[in-house]
Amino acid sequence: MTARALIGKLTQQEEINFLLTNRIPRRLATQFMGWFSRIENPLVRDLSIATWKLFSDLDLSEAKRTDFRSMHDCFTRELKDGVRSVDPDPSVLTSPCDAIVGACGKVEGTTVFQVKGFPYTLEDLMGRSPLVDANRNGRYVTLRLTSSMYHRFHAPFDGHVGEVTYISGDTWNVNPVALKRIEKLFCKNERALIPMTLSTGHTLTLVPVAAILVASIRLHCLDVLLNMKHRGPNVMRCDATLIKGQEMGWFEHGSTIIVFAPDGFSLGDNIREGARVRMGEPLMRLPR
Repeated sequence: MTARALIGKLTQQEEINFLLTNRIPRRLATQFMGWFSRIENPLVRDLSIATWKLFSDLDLSEAKRTDFRSMHDCFTRELKDGVRSVDPDPSVLTSPCDAIVGACGKVEGTTVFQVKGFPYTLEDLMGRSPLVDANRNGRYVTLRLTSSMYHRFHAPFDGHVGEVTYISGDTWNVNPVALKRIEKLFCKNERALIPMTLSTGHTLTLVPVAAILVASIRLHCLDVLLNMKHRGPNVMRCDATLIKGQEMGWFEHGSTIIVFAPDGFSLGDNIREGARVRMGEPLMRLPR
């Protein structure tokens, strides 16, 4: 048995997986990763990426370049031109990222699920925000980015972003093992609320959720990094007009984006729990 196969077998055991990824000093580990991943030393870079490949299915064949300065540079890599196409259908919202689909479906009032049997509410996730009523009885899709995936995310439709709300919190792992053990996990972790007014007049809400080792979230519409060290205002104004498929920002490791749409939207035909989706592929359809 290869070392990678042995590691995979061990981490598939839920108890070991949970202990390894959650019963460690999460905030300290996350801060360390933020520092360590930026070390621009060829030996550190090569050993780090080799170790990363040992623990994951990292594939760099689509990367625009592979002469990375650091592990962070590899985390936030761009893709070659043309390896992702954006669905041009004007009735389609596209996936903002490469991901594995988690819980998805109808928002029952303001209740949604992180996994079966583990509900949370929009109020838990968003606080006292007008976005709660905007997404009441709407639709949602949970998109999980693994550590090896492309970490940049893009606009699902033409629209405008006028503000971002940052909510500080913990850094629990957001993998399926943790989601089945930690109630209201997304509501405990650091996250951002990004309301996007679509060109149709509808409001779409993107909620990037940080996790262990996710040192920060970078949004192009803001001139700050959103991370545990951020001590600025919770609500930050911006003025970003976006077209479908345009890059919005990136995570510095794998994590989750939850997409909420108002009542009347419907999920794409291939959107179901466990499915893999790529940036630019259909995610939802606008009301008819």
